[in-house]
Amino acid sequence: MAPLVSFICGLIFGAGLLISGMTDPQKVLGFLDLFGAWDATLAFVMAGAVTVAATGFAIARRRTTPAFSARFLWPDRNDIDAPLVAGAVLFGIGWGLVGICPGPALVNLAGLSLPIVVFVAAMLAGMIGQNLFGRNLWRRRAAAPRAIETSPLPSRADG
Repeated sequence: MAPLVSFICGLIFGAGLLISGMTDPQKVLGFLDLFGAWDATLAFVMAGAVTVAATGFAIARRRTTPAFSARFLWPDRNDIDAPLVAGAVLFGIGWGLVGICPGPALVNLAGLSLPIVVFVAAMLAGMIGQNLFGRNLWRRRAAAPRAIETSPLPSRADG
């Protein structure tokens, strides 16, 4: 049942992107062009999306069990770490340069436009690279010993 529900949710998401015009990179770039021909459409789409999501989460939080899963899969972390910030920066740079992010790219893939195909291929390569190399890199950095001063620092009370 879960794959069918996921598929239906994906269809609804894709249809929402198409209807709102968020699959058009120029629309997104227009939103980012604050001092030119600014287009506020994305702000309204985001406000609508946040409203729908907040309502859905509020309803889900009141339930004792999920409708289509054995258990709830709520996030277990809420900290801001280096991989999160690095990913957000890379996402923002790519979104600002091209005007498209993964969801609209997958919807636009149906048109088989060469720039979109290249974008999706690069996106998949980045995901594979992250799975192969990125996780180990961040784990090694987090586990690396740090130089810690072991001798106590003199305080003003010590003279």
